[in-house]
Amino acid sequence: MAVAALIVAAGRGLRAGAEAPKQYRRLGGRAVLCRALAPFLAEASIGPVLVVIGSDDDARYRNAIAELSESQRARLLPPSYGGETRQDSVRAGLRALSEAGFSGAVLVHDAARALVSADLVGRALAASRNSRAAVPALALTDTVKRLDSAGRIVETPPRDRLVSVQTPQAFAFEILLAAHEAAFSAEVRGFTDDSAIMEWAGHEVATFAGDPMNLKLTHPDDFSAAEQRLGRGLVTRIGTGYDVHAFADGDHVWIGGVSIPHGRGVTAHSDGDVGLHALTDALLGALADGDIGSHFPPSDPQWRGASSDRFLAFAAERVAARGGRIDHLDLTIICEAPKVGPHRDAIRARIAAIAGLRLDQVGVKATTSERLGFTGRGEGLAALASASIRLPEPE
Repeated sequence: MAVAALIVAAGRGLRAGAEAPKQYRRLGGRAVLCRALAPFLAEASIGPVLVVIGSDDDARYRNAIAELSESQRARLLPPSYGGETRQDSVRAGLRALSEAGFSGAVLVHDAARALVSADLVGRALAASRNSRAAVPALALTDTVKRLDSAGRIVETPPRDRLVSVQTPQAFAFEILLAAHEAAFSAEVRGFTDDSAIMEWAGHEVATFAGDPMNLKLTHPDDFSAAEQRLGRGLVTRIGTGYDVHAFADGDHVWIGGVSIPHGRGVTAHSDGDVGLHALTDALLGALADGDIGSHFPPSDPQWRGASSDRFLAFAAERVAARGGRIDHLDLTIICEAPKVGPHRDAIRARIAAIAGLRLDQVGVKATTSERLGFTGRGEGLAALASASIRLPEPE
């Protein structure tokens, strides 16, 4: 079943303070919207990703998503424009998905929940396969009181039957769209989440485990709390990667995402880019998340001749989905020829673009092996890479 992600980012966020809407403010050095998008864009089983934005937020939106890698931006549908309320905005996004021909399940998420984790997205995906409607829920730890109009307590509901709910919420797409259209036609307003519309339309709503870290940014203090959560307990991890390819007939080689003219090509299942392969393994190693072969097996024909920028972008997205950040990538190319030096700046720029980094976060070096070994004999070329990243410390 196809799954789409609908990210609601059309609100003004006035309670959060500041001049810009909260989804475009910086949190831990990144736009809130980009943090919210990251785990959805990193999940291969999610197809179209659509963001609903304010009608006058085009420039803010373009500036924000410029932080994403090329492959991440390529997965985004053109944004849809929201309405006066969240309910209006979700309906607009659902209609845009419908007009694009989508059918299946949809995960609806608020951009203000910027600390959403890959694990929570995974639980939402699992719920979408088992229920027409399901929401992440957390048990309440505080006692809840119901008040009258004068502020006096009139009831203490049993806490064991109460939960707070979060996003992403998972729904059968056509059923959620029909519920929204019915509410619009009936002029029923004021729904603050989509599960309430499904309840109103007579559908059962299941729950799955929420995440206490999935904070909603509403007030100025929430940004301070989120910054503390991002900054506390980040651990540095280092990964290394190595790749080698033998020369074969051809007229160019790919190194670091750049095609370099040469009298030989390489033997490879994909495009044979030793630099990007080594960097991919370095990031996956830092994540303790297997290696390039486990994610893109050479036995799978879909990767035959594939452009290796897809592999590096995938690894970078896995870092972002874990709430981490890449600090530095360093690459060493080992070969007698071709000469890498004239292409060094282009390679650095290409790697930075693929991984969503600044140029000063990418190092590229080249060396020969003094005519020793297979590289010295001109039989092939090799690459060594290292990656330093920071990840949230496990609970």
